[in-house]
Amino acid sequence: MMNMGGPRTLDDVGPFLQNIFLDRDIIKLPAQRLLGQFIAKRRVNKVKDQYRQIGGGSPIEKWTRIQGEGMVDILRHTKPEAGVYSYYVGFRYTEPSISTALESMVEDGIDHVIAFTQYQQYSSSTTGSNFNELYRAQKRLDPQSKLRWSFIDRWGNHPQLIAAFADRVEDQVKKLAEDVRHTTPIIFSAHSLPLNVVDRGDTYVSEVGGTVAYVIDELRRRGVNNPYRLTWQSAVGPLRWLGPQTESAIEAYGSIGVKSLVMVPIAFTSDHIETLFELDIEYGEVAEKAGISQYLRAEALNGYAPFIGALATIVKEHIDCGFPTNPQLLLPDPGPESEQTVLTRKWIASQTARRLASG
Repeated sequence: MMNMGGPRTLDDVGPFLQNIFLDRDIIKLPAQRLLGQFIAKRRVNKVKDQYRQIGGGSPIEKWTRIQGEGMVDILRHTKPEAGVYSYYVGFRYTEPSISTALESMVEDGIDHVIAFTQYQQYSSSTTGSNFNELYRAQKRLDPQSKLRWSFIDRWGNHPQLIAAFADRVEDQVKKLAEDVRHTTPIIFSAHSLPLNVVDRGDTYVSEVGGTVAYVIDELRRRGVNNPYRLTWQSAVGPLRWLGPQTESAIEAYGSIGVKSLVMVPIAFTSDHIETLFELDIEYGEVAEKAGISQYLRAEALNGYAPFIGALATIVKEHIDCGFPTNPQLLLPDPGPESEQTVLTRKWIASQTARRLASG
């Protein structure tokens, strides 16, 4: 179960930020090592304070383990013939790292591993970066390629995921005052991307939009007809990022007299700093200053049983279909990509060929 991770304690914030700003898959900077470290050091005290306000660390590992345990428990009952199930957590920027997970798999004698991204919409800067790190760790820790791999690289349109999101949104709509319940805007907020990533053809923007469209269709089916928009959050550093920014959208709606909003973290499934601090605290203050008196945020999916059921179903379907590799994963973006990305794609293709050859 692969994700970006988050600092367990305040002492982990510095290394976490440094790892992010040194990753050229997520943000390309001139003189990356020098400028990346400089940006990370400049931000560390501010970000430490943000984590302090949400309890001193990220809850993402806690929620990932709850999800993993629930997922394998369901699979043991619904697909017992597939063998013994275990889950491993592999984070890109913090412990437990992808390397740590891989070391445990090798020690445990695991035969087949499903690399299951927990980013439901694909981006080269998120899932792609995780897969690049997985390739490097695999070459180092399993040089004989004893582990066999398959990949779940995106699942943002899965019906059970869509239903779970719709449940969370509907719960908040029902809390709205009666006179604005059907007119309050629903703001879907996703992590932004640098425009240079978007311009080379990254599929993230269209996939997030697809998830929003499916959720809206489900809400319409349930009789929830509120207007909606998709906005983007968490832009940092000197590069130009995808907009409109969520903060600016909140200010804009407040300026025209909107008094209530329902915020939906559509690219996140577990609570972490982008939901608990950025959406709840930082943007909550922005909404208050903008005159928005009812500012609601759809709960993250976290330990929600239907969501954990969705994870199990996605894995079961992957097994039932013979561990397929999504053709989208093997198609390069039309724009320039890194040598590492090319190597990783060839490795993924080789794992696919190996599986097909073995029947």
